[in-house]
Amino acid sequence: MSDPRPRKSAAKPRHVAIIMDGNGRWARQHGLPRLKGHEQGAESVRTAIRACRNAGVEFLTLYAFSVENWKRSREEVGGLMRLLRHFLRDQERELHENQVRLRTIGRLEDLSPALRADLARVETATRAYTGGQLLLALSYGGRTEIAAAARAIAHEVRDGRLEPGQVDEACMAAHLYAPDVPDPDLMIRTSGELRVSNFLLWQLSYAELYFTDVLWPDFREEHFRAALEEYARRQRRYGEAS
Repeated sequence: MSDPRPRKSAAKPRHVAIIMDGNGRWARQHGLPRLKGHEQGAESVRTAIRACRNAGVEFLTLYAFSVENWKRSREEVGGLMRLLRHFLRDQERELHENQVRLRTIGRLEDLSPALRADLARVETATRAYTGGQLLLALSYGGRTEIAAAARAIAHEVRDGRLEPGQVDEACMAAHLYAPDVPDPDLMIRTSGELRVSNFLLWQLSYAELYFTDVLWPDFREEHFRAALEEYARRQRRYGEAS
């Protein structure tokens, strides 16, 4: 297993996580239905993937659909699921061309069988690639992930496969959705909102947080580079003295 801790003195992040916020606001500003904002946001996803590749970032995690998003209207949820299937079909060729592995985290059992099948097919087809990893957080919630890890650990303790004294941070991390993926070094949130919204609560413990007023559909490679430049200027101490 790779070391999940972020590196101490890297000018470039190894893992970037993004909360893609502002699609609905963008649509309102342009007098369009909300789904049009999500459609425009899909182009920003492609931009972020290419920007990571150009910058040499190994891991990109995108908060694509949260557990709370199921509370939205049936029309919007259905439109988002259709967009995801279209994105997979459109993006698959580029994943193969650039040897990028696709992975998913979250309560995948909440998704439709057809969407799960599409995701599984692309994940299987790209599993051996080493040109970077794209993680889609789908029906994802940080608290849900931690609770699921706690249940798995409780079952192991109950069954005698784990002693209570063995439950530490490393044990908990090993039971999360993608334990082999290093924790994010940098988290980007668009649209000016200043919160993490139940995203990677365990993994973001020591990440650098970057907030921008740019709405996600307007997010382009120059905005990604600005976040990387800000990251490079920061001194990461992990609780150590300055």
